[in-house]
Amino acid sequence: MSYITEKDNEYVAGTYARFPIELVSGKGSILIGSDGKEYVDLGSGIGVTSFGIADPVWTAAVTEQLNKIQHASNLYYTEPCAVLAEKLCLLTGMKKVFFGNSGAEANECAVKVARKYAQDKKGPEYQTVVTLKNSFHGRTITTLAATGQDVFHTKFLPLTDGFLYAQAGDLNGVKELVKKNKVAGIMIECVQGEGGVIPLDGDFVRGLYELCQKEDIVFIVDEVQTGNGRTGKPYAYMHYGVKPDVVTTAKGLGGGLPIGACILGEKTEAVLGRGDHGSTFGGNPVACAGAITVIDRMTEELMKEVDEKSAFLFEELSKADGVESVTGKGLMIGILPKNKSAKEVVTACMEKGVICLTAKNKVRLLPALNIPLDALKKAADVIIEACK
Repeated sequence: MSYITEKDNEYVAGTYARFPIELVSGKGSILIGSDGKEYVDLGSGIGVTSFGIADPVWTAAVTEQLNKIQHASNLYYTEPCAVLAEKLCLLTGMKKVFFGNSGAEANECAVKVARKYAQDKKGPEYQTVVTLKNSFHGRTITTLAATGQDVFHTKFLPLTDGFLYAQAGDLNGVKELVKKNKVAGIMIECVQGEGGVIPLDGDFVRGLYELCQKEDIVFIVDEVQTGNGRTGKPYAYMHYGVKPDVVTTAKGLGGGLPIGACILGEKTEAVLGRGDHGSTFGGNPVACAGAITVIDRMTEELMKEVDEKSAFLFEELSKADGVESVTGKGLMIGILPKNKSAKEVVTACMEKGVICLTAKNKVRLLPALNIPLDALKKAADVIIEACK
């Protein structure tokens, strides 16, 4: 056991089952351990380092901003915050942005927006937010309540009231909940990431969108993991031909620094007034400077590259003897092994120099969007061998 491992075990709260690797450096899609071993990174810090480790464009922007002003608070204007908000609105066609520091914060903001919108328009009894079973929306008490998985609930009861859960794909079930309850918002992930990398059915998503329009319900799409190019579109809802009232995102937006965004559409842009919400670090100029470089590269050419790499992985993995199924969109992929557990496969891959993740019973891949094809091919061979 290394000195750092001992120190971590002694002083860091024991909330993580860490793998026995101490990462010290890297470049692009290659990570380097303290023993000098190299790893092809198919996790990107759980979908965060969108353009890899020590990305020169991101690093230059962050460094430049660090040498100007690292923090100012939201009592004052800063250029990176305003510029990033503009870019997000232009990219999505939305109207306003509230910045926080994480996906959970973005989702908390979305819940507040939905409830305030509904209560302002319909009355104080309109508080309920419908989410989907098998969803994941964060680890605060409220976003745990929004998460439709009992396994995340039991140790922290009582959770925040006002959430109901529907089965993904069951549009009639959602309609029944709306009929029987005072529903303020419906919140979904277009691909349920922590739930097993499972894309939602297109007709179901469009049906929810139409239901929200008909009943004047706030339609929220959680793009914390699916956003910022991950699925081959700037945001995953763009695959479905719908326009949310609220989009939340984080992870890959910052490229390596903490940032969350709650993006508000025409229906919700004026819901939050002065004093209704706030964040000390939200819109931090350094984090925003890094995020600008991520959004600036959400080009059609990049999305085409993501689609091509995705098609390669789906083809190679789907035909492998040890793979039961492959799910996901873009470079957000879940692999169900036939004869081994996901953890066994991830451990075997790590021994061969490839870092993967898990999601329930699946091996989960979230590589950098610009991962070189040769690195991806090498990693795919390792995964296929590990699944045998």
